[in-house]
Amino acid sequence: MPVNNRVKIWRRLTRSGALQIKNSVYVLPYSDAHYEFLQWLLCEVTAVNGDGEFARVQRFETLKDSDLIDMFNRQRDKDYEAIATKLEAIERALNAARMLSQEKTKKKLRRLLEQTNKLLDEYEETRKIDFFSSDGSVNLKERISAVKAKVTSDIGGDTQPQSLHPLLPRRREDYQSRVWLTRAKPFVDRLACAWLIKRFIDPLAVFRFVDNEEIDAIDKDAVTFDIRGGNFAHIGQLCTFEVLIKTFDLKDAALSKIAEIVHDIDINENRYNETKVIEALLIGLSRTARDDMEALQMATVLFEMLYASEKRT
Repeated sequence: MPVNNRVKIWRRLTRSGALQIKNSVYVLPYSDAHYEFLQWLLCEVTAVNGDGEFARVQRFETLKDSDLIDMFNRQRDKDYEAIATKLEAIERALNAARMLSQEKTKKKLRRLLEQTNKLLDEYEETRKIDFFSSDGSVNLKERISAVKAKVTSDIGGDTQPQSLHPLLPRRREDYQSRVWLTRAKPFVDRLACAWLIKRFIDPLAVFRFVDNEEIDAIDKDAVTFDIRGGNFAHIGQLCTFEVLIKTFDLKDAALSKIAEIVHDIDINENRYNETKVIEALLIGLSRTARDDMEALQMATVLFEMLYASEKRT
């Protein structure tokens, strides 16, 4: 198999959290998702004239289950250590930024906020493959969140993606069969918006998720949401979900209740009892979904059930 294909397969295995035992021998804890992943991976290997096999086993050579778990945890500990090292660099840069002029400080702080957000994403990706909850994750998310709070506080003002477009009435007829584009790794606001769009605004909507680096090169005909300067984003204290409801004049008590929950989670206000349960489900969803489209499919089911529940109350 060509070297570039070997590297591609290795990267796929690494991202999956597979543990390398020997040169070409990898282990994953059994799950239906992992079994399906390996089936498709084997198809890729054979498609480039490579050889491979996988099997479900009860034990591996002379290794005990506890030995394998320790090996998995050590692998994740290294990942968490790398994240902690990056976090320490951000903390040092934050202290240094406070010594700069006001204009330079703001610029530097915005870069640090972007780095901190990426670090949170990296942490969440690592958590997805931390199959046995290694000790390395302890307090790490809290530390990253604390640094993010400091950076946000130093910047001042609202750091949510703000729309350049005022809150003006829009006609659903003008937004049919469109491509709707937002940032990758969607969470509460973006997932709720996508469900709302497909359910109440554009039934034939096609969704695309892009990384921050790709935003400037997006298709100008696409409708952007929950992106800074996008067609639909935060306006004042309104999250994007609320903006869409008001913009398209969606008068529905059940939607208004869901909007309160989405706002509560997105803005971290914790005003409603339902918030923690829905947030926990969304966190679980984001950790188990294999990609953004699967996350959207799962979230669609969740919000549809929530809507049906609110309709009955």
